Amino acid sequence: MTRTKVWIASLATPVMIALLLLAGSSSVRAADQPAAAKAEVKIDNFSFGPQTVTVPVGATVTWINRDDIPHTVVSTDGVFKSKVRDTDETFSYTFTKAGTYPYFCSVHPKMTGKVVVQ
Repeated sequence: MTRTKVWIASLATPVMIALLLLAGSSSVRAADQPAAAKAEVKIDNFSFGPQTVTVPVGATVTWINRDDIPHTVVSTDGVFKSKVRDTDETFSYTFTKAGTYPYFCSVHPKMTGKVVVQ
């Protein structure tokens, strides 16, 4: 065998072992699994944007206050309720059941939005 062939052969075994080890690792399996669904709603200029967000069951929705005044995120059905959120503060909720979840800002009740969980 030539030196090149010996060098290539000596690399082949460790590379194959590494590939086999990676094939059984959780980091490879994680790539096959869908990432947890997330959505963001921006609070700005006395409105929720987007006003309606549609997510799958198990998704987490995060509201972030980009306004310069405090706001809340309160479910009309009592499912979730944030504390008062100042500028750049967030509130997150994970939706575990399908349905439609209307919400509003308790400080400014004309501000409304809706989460549709499918």
